Amino acid sequence: MTAPTPPQREIRALHTDTTVTVYQAYPPALGLPAARDGCFPSAWKRDRMTWIKPSFLWMMYRCGWATKEGQETVLAVEITREGFDWALSNAELSHYEQGVHPDHAAWQRTLRSAPARVQWDPERDLHLNRLPYRSLQLGLAGEAARRYADEWTVSVRDVTPLAREIHELARAGRDDEAARLLPGETPYPAPSYGLSPAALPSAG
Repeated sequence: MTAPTPPQREIRALHTDTTVTVYQAYPPALGLPAARDGCFPSAWKRDRMTWIKPSFLWMMYRCGWATKEGQETVLAVEITREGFDWALSNAELSHYEQGVHPDHAAWQRTLRSAPARVQWDPERDLHLNRLPYRSLQLGLAGEAARRYADEWTVSVRDVTPLAREIHELARAGRDDEAARLLPGETPYPAPSYGLSPAALPSAG
């Protein structure tokens, strides 16, 4: 029996009652100290926008299985659900959508002041092919970026070896074995955030 296709926009993540795991990729000079110390070092730029991804496979697509320059170290960052929810509730869509925003200028004003932004990108399979539904990227800037690095982070793990192992199995055609190693991402029980309808997890 074929499994039903997930909703077009849905947050799927590895999560517990108190935390959510998101993924980022960095050069080893930054990623390895973060994993070693379990927190972001002072060299991590807290005044720049940073994008976090609850989808492991979308992260693999973005970093090329940890082969792209500057993205050789993949981190699994466990953050508080309280922080994740705060970012979502204070986010704006990363793009203008007619019928959702009053007009382009109004969207731009909101976007400039929002500490977080939501973007929905096509989810990927083990071979990084596009799937017919989308996965969340959450951009954090200003207050959100600082709180992410210094308040919300619970743990930081280097999952580069896991990424490489899954990639090798997928390349060898051993998809079932590769899939068993993937993080157990399930729908995130998100409340109805103060986002526009297009930004909500259940939006079509």
